[in-house]
Amino acid sequence: MTRFATWLGKNADAFIALILAITVAVLGVGVDLPHEDEVTNSAILAVVGLLATSVLRDRGRRVPVEAEVRDTLRASSATLDELSGKLTHIETFEGVLADTKRALDETTIVRVISGAQVAQVLEEARRDTDRWIFKGGTGTYIRAKTLPETVAAARRDGRTLLFRLEIIDPTDVEVCEAYARHRRSSADGPDGTGEPWTLERTRKEAYATILAACWHKQRFGMLDIDIGLARTMTTLRYDLSSSLIVVTRDNPRGQALVVDSTKFYYSWLSAELLTSLDQARRVPVEQARLAPLDDEPTVEEVRRLFEVIGIDMAQGYTDRDVIEIIRKALRPKDPYE
Repeated sequence: MTRFATWLGKNADAFIALILAITVAVLGVGVDLPHEDEVTNSAILAVVGLLATSVLRDRGRRVPVEAEVRDTLRASSATLDELSGKLTHIETFEGVLADTKRALDETTIVRVISGAQVAQVLEEARRDTDRWIFKGGTGTYIRAKTLPETVAAARRDGRTLLFRLEIIDPTDVEVCEAYARHRRSSADGPDGTGEPWTLERTRKEAYATILAACWHKQRFGMLDIDIGLARTMTTLRYDLSSSLIVVTRDNPRGQALVVDSTKFYYSWLSAELLTSLDQARRVPVEQARLAPLDDEPTVEEVRRLFEVIGIDMAQGYTDRDVIEIIRKALRPKDPYE
């Protein structure tokens, strides 16, 4: 009874219309009407009855449809809630994945290249760099390629160039002898320059690097160059530019390590090189202006330069020895060729 009352409350208008149509039809049976009026009344009653029946049937169908729609919406809402939770998990997973990728990228902090690639990598590093830090033996390759080419690029672009060099002390016979002995142990014959490694060659190579630095400083005022002389030798050579660090050994055909500037190890090595340089004996390159050097320095000019900067030349050096130092400083041979 309650369900009928609820149904009747929702469909009262259509139900009343249907009852009226039936009542009028029944009452009209005993009433004499003209034929046209009878036909018209019958048609109206039929239309009203059909309309009421259609309304009731439509509403009867609508109830389960609305219930089904509500059920579907509830299921969709539950699905969306579940999907939202899954999306949150996916976002969390993507974050973990990104962190893992960054961690993996950082683990590959060093690239290994062959000896044949070293010269090319160093050339690319020199191209647009605004700094160079070197730590190694006597700086032969620095004089041959790195210093003149980076100075030329900085001059062409009108920018400053910061240069830091740490080489062995040519006035320290023990470290120079140890370095020459080490180089001979890795190669019995001459290297790429065509000369064997001896004590005298080691000292002259180091003197030549100091001379080359002062010579370039006098010709390019925006060159900020500093030199440190070490009393201990290293078997590794470090070349740091603004884009990468290349770590090599004395054998130009051997493998090398490359650390890109985007890796954390780059900053570590940079700090290590600068700290090592601070502990080396400093060469007062700024004093070199008191001993001007010609485009082709004379023996007297070179002797005067080393006197001004406080670096004693080896006793017994003849003019021929000084001329050899000048040649190594300004016309060095590339050890990689």
